[in-house]
Amino acid sequence: MLFSKRRIYLDYASAPPVLQEAISAMRKSETFIGNPGAIHKEGVSAKKNLEDSRTRIAGILGCKSSELVFTSGLTEANNLAILGFAHSLERTKRTLAGTHWIASSIEHDSILACFSEIERMGGSVSYIPPDERGIILPKTIEKTMRTETVFLSVGWANNEIGVVQPLGKIARVLREHEKKHGIRITFHSDAGQAPLYLPTVVHSLGIDLLSLGGNKLYGPHGIGALYVGKNTSINSIVFGGKQERGLRAGTESVALATGLASAFEIIAQDRKNEADRLRKMRDQLADTLLARIPSLIVNGDLQHALPHMLNISIPHINSEYIALAIDRAGIAISTKSACREGEESRSHVVEALGDAKNAVSSVALLCPSVALREGGAKEDRAQNTLRFSLGRETSERDIKNTAIKLEQILEKYNAK
Repeated sequence: MLFSKRRIYLDYASAPPVLQEAISAMRKSETFIGNPGAIHKEGVSAKKNLEDSRTRIAGILGCKSSELVFTSGLTEANNLAILGFAHSLERTKRTLAGTHWIASSIEHDSILACFSEIERMGGSVSYIPPDERGIILPKTIEKTMRTETVFLSVGWANNEIGVVQPLGKIARVLREHEKKHGIRITFHSDAGQAPLYLPTVVHSLGIDLLSLGGNKLYGPHGIGALYVGKNTSINSIVFGGKQERGLRAGTESVALATGLASAFEIIAQDRKNEADRLRKMRDQLADTLLARIPSLIVNGDLQHALPHMLNISIPHINSEYIALAIDRAGIAISTKSACREGEESRSHVVEALGDAKNAVSSVALLCPSVALREGGAKEDRAQNTLRFSLGRETSERDIKNTAIKLEQILEKYNAK
């Protein structure tokens, strides 16, 4: 076991534990000496191991190894995709003025911050809201596109509520718009945790750029990758070397790349069985909490979400207080994205879903005896969220104990 039996870890969405197989692969690697850019024996060996890892990851993505760029993580991969494309445009247009960019409004901060920079650089950005289920509708994107549109970014599965976006359908709308107006629009997606449970053949997704992070895929922290389609042009945003085809300066971390390749291969093999197992437990947790906590609201549509994620709101509580209380009881959960944990701000994702009375609860569909609850203003719902994310070490006993502990903590909270 990777965790003490006295602890229940339900924050896999923030960072799952690194697989022992990945750790072993890194330890066995002979790449702690030798720079892959060197021409001596040690450097050649390091380069060989680096390219072997690239080839293994590319095989899972169904792309060429030459289309894969290693980065320091998911955040850098997102920055390289968006700002790297912007730098490429500037090389030809000298300015982003007159260009139009589209992003979903429920993206991770590493995406939204990049688009703030695009606006500072002179580009115009439209932010697409989701429907009440958390889904970005292709028809909404279709209405937003212009002849000046050059770039679209939609995360594959939301990092807070887990809702999976219809990338293939969005891509079809995008390509039809391109043909109609004789333009080219680059389509980027932050893969996040989606590769854990969904097939990752990039060509079937219809995207041009795909960001990966090792820390989301049971791999080591400090390593990520960006798929760059052959017809997509980006420029480096990190300067000082010609590594990674000139797209990412800096000596590559060969051991971390080896760890990522090993973890990615294992989770790709286990996808279906693990998804089925976690979905059953996730729905059990949702069903139990809905039955025991009258005011509880499920955020997002579980029928269209990753199988390991459950995001709830409980009106009139302090979610950080509850998360800390349940942590003291031996259970780790989060209130929102780990990058926003501790901030005095509401969940921008849950806030975008609208008032609770308009939400669609797929748990109510799965469990007809449980009626959808109304109540809680939009602001209160977004302020008081709790995110449970299950993983490879999660057991049915963990789920039962978590439901009991949360109910006990809420009873004490409300008694004060």
